[in-house]
Amino acid sequence: MSSISAPRAEFDPWSPAFVADPYPAYAALRAAGRVQWFEASGQWLVPHHADVSALLRDRRLGRTYLHRFTHEEFGRTPPPPEEEPFQTLNGHGLLDLEAPDHTRVRRLVSKAFTPRTVQRLEPTVRRLADELVAGLVADGGGDLIERVAEPLPVAVIAEMLGVPAADRPLLRPWSADICGMFELRPGPETVRRAVRASVEFSAYLRELVAQRRRSPGEDLISALIAVHDDGQHLSEQEMVSTCVLLLNAGHEATVNTAGNGWWTLFRHPGELARLRAAPEALLPSALEELMRYDTPLQMFERWVLDDVEIGGTVVPRGAELALLFGSANRDPARFAEPDRLDLGRRDNPHLTFGAGIHYCLGAPLARLELAATFSALLERAPGLRPAVEPEWSPGYVIRGLRKLLVEV
Repeated sequence: MSSISAPRAEFDPWSPAFVADPYPAYAALRAAGRVQWFEASGQWLVPHHADVSALLRDRRLGRTYLHRFTHEEFGRTPPPPEEEPFQTLNGHGLLDLEAPDHTRVRRLVSKAFTPRTVQRLEPTVRRLADELVAGLVADGGGDLIERVAEPLPVAVIAEMLGVPAADRPLLRPWSADICGMFELRPGPETVRRAVRASVEFSAYLRELVAQRRRSPGEDLISALIAVHDDGQHLSEQEMVSTCVLLLNAGHEATVNTAGNGWWTLFRHPGELARLRAAPEALLPSALEELMRYDTPLQMFERWVLDDVEIGGTVVPRGAELALLFGSANRDPARFAEPDRLDLGRRDNPHLTFGAGIHYCLGAPLARLELAATFSALLERAPGLRPAVEPEWSPGYVIRGLRKLLVEV
């Protein structure tokens, strides 16, 4: 291995100080080279925008390797049997599928999850955002994440899936527990909670699918059941995994973009004043810049299916790459003054939603939810300000605040 090992003092995803501000460490990684071996996680770190963008599209890499190799052939240890419920749920979702299954499932899901589906939701999304913000304002403030950022995407996904209002409080805990498995080296308790959530969420959705088979409605589950293409259709497990992924991916990214975004704005009062002065004109580019500046998904992992060469280093088949989205989005080789927040930035090819075949299917819905949330807060809470400095959640891969207490 001809590479520079990444020193723990610079890149330490288990350190609260690093999680609170990983960007100086990213600058050091970019300066050190195009790829570096990180012994603590057994991964190759890729910090540059051009490399991350290209590798996301490189078919020599995969989110899984099981479409080509057994665990043993790939030199990997199979997951322990007790993880089976999570592995089955995760392994049948679009995020972890590769062609040809990914091609088939994405084509079928896209027929049900259409731009028109998202467009029809816009009045509902804006109404929900207005109601949530109105409640926050009426109380004089509170936790922006708990009161606005979290409940909105959960309510929207629940509305899409046709989940009854009484059952919706179940969704957020299930999502949080399952997403704990995407962090580096999840501990036994994280695994236990993820497995339990996988079992419970899957059982709940299977019953919902059965109900929709008996009595179809206008919801997404009914559409997923009905969709066919050249005689192909989604299996029940693929439907369940798709629904879970829509909640997990859409919810976690949207919540953390909203929380991280407002905390960024509070720390840049000049840019916040600029946004408040012209919200309609500036908000579209502002949301893209906030997603670039403090990325909610910091790392995206890919398996090396065939040897790849990066900057003179050959990364062998069987290795794992850690594509550092947060670093790529601050790369001075691609972004002018990347550490400066510029809400009017036009040339902004950030990688927050990924690229290639795994580009986020829910990106249009996420943008709609963020636009509704920020618009409502800018209009109804023009004096919104932080009450205390927030703490970061311990997760690094999915990075966000525990709370964001605000006053209006």
